[in-house]
This record gives sequence, structure tokens and C-alpha cells, in this order.
Amino acid sequence: MISDYRNVLEYWRASSRKDFIVATDLAKLGHYAHALFFCHLALEKLLKALYVARQHEHAPYVHDLVILARKSDIGLSDLQIDSLQTITTFNIQGRYADEKSEFYGKYNKKNVASKYLAVTKDILLWLEKRSKKETPLLSS
Repeated sequence: MISDYRNVLEYWRASSRKDFIVATDLAKLGHYAHALFFCHLALEKLLKALYVARQHEHAPYVHDLVILARKSDIGLSDLQIDSLQTITTFNIQGRYADEKSEFYGKYNKKNVASKYLAVTKDILLWLEKRSKKETPLLSS
């Protein structure tokens, strides 16, 4: 049980929002691969906020979005799961040198970034909407 539950929850939530703003700003500047990395961070942090809200314990040290969603007991559609699986790769491929050249070649494009920014925004909004029904702390 977390003693500073509200602070931990708000940290994850606020950090998620900031990271999505950074993702959007990076895409506007043409830094598409970096924008996708921040899309992953925004989703990871909101999923961790939901985990804290539901489990009343610190979020696991996991970066896999599907695992976080399952641990948070969030009912996702197959399409959302597929999207989270793809977006999880942005964390790995955007971080490690071995993966970066292929990642930049495949994802450092405006149309790809636009697609995944929209997907990320849709999932973030869906998670926020769903959480408002279950967890008032996430609704403000």
C-alpha cells in the first residue's frame, strides 16, 4: 500500500500529459522518431497511473504497454492491444543503437508519426474517459 497514493498517481498522470505534448511538439519540428518515443512514454505513464489507482501500490518497473494494461486490468480491444504492441517497440527501437537505424528508416516519417500520434491520443483519451468512471482521482 502506498502512503503517498495521491502524489504518486498525480505524478504519473501529469507526466503522461507533458510527454504527449512533447511528442506533438517534436512531430511539428520534424523529429518524428523522437515523437514516437514520447508517445510510448505518455501511454506508459498513464497506464502506470491506472495501475496505481486500481492496485494502490507502486507501478511495476515494466515498459511493455500490453503487460501494463493487463496488470492494470483494463479491458482493451484487440485493435488497442495491437496498437500498444507496436507503440511498445518505439521504446526499444528508439533507445538502443542496434535498433535505431532500422527504426529511423521505418518510422522517421511525417505520415507515420501523424498516424501514431492520433492512435496515442485516442488511447489516452479512452483511458482517461474509462478511468473517470472508476477512479475520481484521475478525472481532474
